[in-house]
Amino acid sequence: MKVGIVGGTGDIGEGIAMRLSQHHEVIIGSREAEKAVTSSEECYRTLTDMGLSCTISGVSNQEAVDRGEVIILALPFKHVESTLSSLHGLEHKIVVSPVNPMEKRDYFVYTPPPEGSAALYIKKKLPAGTRLCTAFNTVAANKWKALTEDLEFAIPVCGDNPAAKETVMTLVNCIPHIRAYDAGPLAASCMVECLTPLLLNIARFNRLRDVGIQFR
Repeated sequence: MKVGIVGGTGDIGEGIAMRLSQHHEVIIGSREAEKAVTSSEECYRTLTDMGLSCTISGVSNQEAVDRGEVIILALPFKHVESTLSSLHGLEHKIVVSPVNPMEKRDYFVYTPPPEGSAALYIKKKLPAGTRLCTAFNTVAANKWKALTEDLEFAIPVCGDNPAAKETVMTLVNCIPHIRAYDAGPLAASCMVECLTPLLLNIARFNRLRDVGIQFR
């Protein structure tokens, strides 16, 4: 599968890219193609130095959309609108949102837009025919990048298109020890997105590191 990661040069994008590129072709995108090339080269070097094979490259965000079958939006919520407005060709693609709208105050606070979730906001910004799912929201960026660690976490996946949801769950499940769970329609994404500030608060106030979720 060809996976394009828009905004893929951040910690979350690079971490997911390194995990997925061991099993699929990953195309890291950035507003600056040169930055994406540098990022992909660093990811490639990290993986191959560990004796791991991968398929990864760096391009512009638009080329990542053009080449990818599944597009992951590894973006802070504040950059979603400006980035999506600069892209075209998302019709009929599977798009994945790991976006969690939140703010750090005295504690982490979930701050959804009026639509109720980042996912429903993103849906309004995407062209008709795009198949949007929520996934990858509940794992910390540094955990994605900790390649020597097994991630024994659950990943809730929301979406309205059963085939797209199944594809995304298959993509998630290619990462060893990670398990995807069907979390319902896209309208349920708010319940997934708000888990991240909750996990951050639990980690902070209990002096824990990188809290995740599992279902037993």
